[in-house]
Amino acid sequence: MRSLKIIFLLKTHKLKLITALISGLLMGFTVAPVGAWFLAWIALAPLWVVIINPTHPKTKTPPSPPSRPSPSLLALLWGIGYHGVALYWITGIHPMTWMGVPWLASLAIALFCWAFITLWGAALVVVWATAMRAAKIQNPLIRVLVGTALWCGLEVLWSQGPLDWTYLAYTQSPHNLVILHLGQLSGPSAVTASLVAVNGLVAEAWINRWANKYLAIAVTLVVTLHLIGFELYTRPLVQTPASELKVGIIQGNVPNQIKLYPEGFRRAIEGYTSGYLSLANQGVDAVLTPEGALPFFQDKIIQSSLVAAVREKAVVAWIGGFYTQGQGDGYTNSLFTFGRDGEIKSHYGKVKMVPIGEYIPFEPILGAIVKRLSPLDEHQVPGPPNQVFDTPFGRAIVGICYESTFAEHFRRQAAAGGQFILSPSNDAHFSPVMPAQHHAQDIMRAIENDRWAVRATNTGYSAFVDPHGRTLWISGYNTYQVHAETIYRRQTQTLYVRWGDWLMPLLLVLGTLAWGLNIFWRNEAQR
Repeated sequence: MRSLKIIFLLKTHKLKLITALISGLLMGFTVAPVGAWFLAWIALAPLWVVIINPTHPKTKTPPSPPSRPSPSLLALLWGIGYHGVALYWITGIHPMTWMGVPWLASLAIALFCWAFITLWGAALVVVWATAMRAAKIQNPLIRVLVGTALWCGLEVLWSQGPLDWTYLAYTQSPHNLVILHLGQLSGPSAVTASLVAVNGLVAEAWINRWANKYLAIAVTLVVTLHLIGFELYTRPLVQTPASELKVGIIQGNVPNQIKLYPEGFRRAIEGYTSGYLSLANQGVDAVLTPEGALPFFQDKIIQSSLVAAVREKAVVAWIGGFYTQGQGDGYTNSLFTFGRDGEIKSHYGKVKMVPIGEYIPFEPILGAIVKRLSPLDEHQVPGPPNQVFDTPFGRAIVGICYESTFAEHFRRQAAAGGQFILSPSNDAHFSPVMPAQHHAQDIMRAIENDRWAVRATNTGYSAFVDPHGRTLWISGYNTYQVHAETIYRRQTQTLYVRWGDWLMPLLLVLGTLAWGLNIFWRNEAQR
């Protein structure tokens, strides 16, 4: 009999591990390429159940029972499932032989990047699960409040670091535009809080023998949140002729394998010059090129045929390139405004650089490892954190490539008077999964800030997005394309732009108070 109980325990523990991993994988399927966004409303619930409600046979003293899985291990498996699947595209950086990296070293770098960023995201889940188990909260509704507050707080904390991409809110983009409009209230935290709270209520219904009241609250919450989002989504966009701006984009389609070599330079200069001339002849007001469209420093860009075409056609161009202030000072990945006279009127330096690709995060720890694997020697430096980007058409909001994932970066520029979003990116050398997820990030930024967004990428997907997150046009992948659309400059300020992420600290305060009450009630019950 005792042996049977031990076998039952072992099977139960194994089932928990499998449950945690599978539910994490399901959350990973919510984003491109699968895009099953609806799974995000239930995929966290199984992890919640196995962490909060560790089942075991009701026996007085089972003989040497095997230790049950720790909440940390369960959360780690869930995090690996979610972040590992969602970020699998990062392995597309292999092979990097075209950069002079040996094949095996390239594979090692790709696997290291994938594993490191996956574990970095999983660490958030581990901290959350450990804190939830340690809190020992008996009241299900208080547990939902505390769990939601903790998750939102940890996501904001993680976003302050060098690695960020797979926060829960982006599981709803680009498909569930209605719920994404909650971002206008308090940024990504509003969407994340909605998902965690609903998952928590579903989990609590299971823990409490499918208590109908928790399911009823979950359904009511889902409906109410979508109604709020729908009201915001259906608000008409007030657009005046005076705010019109016809913008053209050029998707140069210069593969990374040749981009930094003579063939790539020739192809870039020819492609962007001819594209600019074509758009100028269509009567556009300005032309946007991708990140690093001309991979030169500003003095060489000024001498290019593209800038000569700007002087000829007198149409403003935003050109991606590199800016340096002098020898030995490093350089910034930048976007330049070339005025109608062909002179630089402003430039923006990329603030959020790509870890390992543009700099080495935690360099004292990882620097030696990465340098052994790769012969590359990057000298990129970040631009100033509080930049503004003034153009002949008013102030713009700029996010170069990786910066699209940092909501606060866009909010700050919108609060400072940014009237439209420019998102020049590269996105080359990956499968279509990465640019699809990148496009989803930019959709969220357009909605949160109530701004039109223009995306110009090297190989896809370039796009135009309106303030409701609707994609007016999107390019093909790995193709050279030129396209123009009319956008509108806006000076509205959403609640999020004015107040920032006010919901997260409010949830933390309420969660802390509720947790304190839980401790008080527990102590009173023990007296």
